[in-house]
Amino acid sequence: MRLVAVASRDPARARLFAERFGAEAAVSYESLLARSDIDAVYVPLPVALHRVWVARSLGAGKHVLAEKALTARARQSVELYATAAEMGLVLRENVMFVHHSQHAAVQALVAQGVIGEMRSFSSTFVIPSRPAHDIRYQASLSGGALYDIAVYPIRAAMYHLGDQLCVVGAVLRLDRARGVVLSGSALLRTSTGVPAQLEFGMEHMYRSNYLLSGSDGCLALDLAFTPPADHRPLVRVERRDRVEEMALPPDDQVANAIRAFRTAIAAGDTAGELVDASISQARLIDELRTRAEVVSV
Repeated sequence: MRLVAVASRDPARARLFAERFGAEAAVSYESLLARSDIDAVYVPLPVALHRVWVARSLGAGKHVLAEKALTARARQSVELYATAAEMGLVLRENVMFVHHSQHAAVQALVAQGVIGEMRSFSSTFVIPSRPAHDIRYQASLSGGALYDIAVYPIRAAMYHLGDQLCVVGAVLRLDRARGVVLSGSALLRTSTGVPAQLEFGMEHMYRSNYLLSGSDGCLALDLAFTPPADHRPLVRVERRDRVEEMALPPDDQVANAIRAFRTAIAAGDTAGELVDASISQARLIDELRTRAEVVSV
């Protein structure tokens, strides 16, 4: 896969980026989509613009990798995936962390019974406050922690507990002046009553982790969602008689995500587990937003 062209609302920014990576600068999004030498596009725009530009990209016959969250409503995501499938095009939501090998390693340990039967899951992804002009503070662009940050612990819960989760309750802290969610917490559960306690937000000291608790022990993973490519993950397993730390090999989730997208295009894979998970994730966010107690601050 080769970078051909870059488009931006600011032509100078497009030129700067294009020169850095040996590509061409397109004068507009439309002109980029009109190019016959482009097979696929990456849409990193704010969430509120995804529906329009993903649809236009598909209409131009391009495969699409769109930044998460794919849309602000599950029904919109369903419509986009259906359109892509009808046109024989690959659409993927760019949730990069699921492509890191550390999560499969944790999943394998749990399957081996190192912590016994699953009893609960908890996860936190919180980041410091952003500059005042950051798009995350713009309600018109679907900014806020719900779509940009809650995706991580929600998807992690789905990864380890399955996608048949429902929302028991939630609390969202809403910035009254700007109309965006600053932070929140949610309690989900599986059909058998295994709970998932999630925390997310953008007004905290940085934390990125999850903990799986079982009948015979617990397993913790830190730096779970945004590890650098050279980071060596450390899994901590606590059992009744001992504590063990397992070092895992470093992995590049960014490169892996691009590779997975390219592989899907080569295979003509317009559906599959990642599409199903993306839709389930969107529905959970819809449910969380609907059921949450909102506190204005």
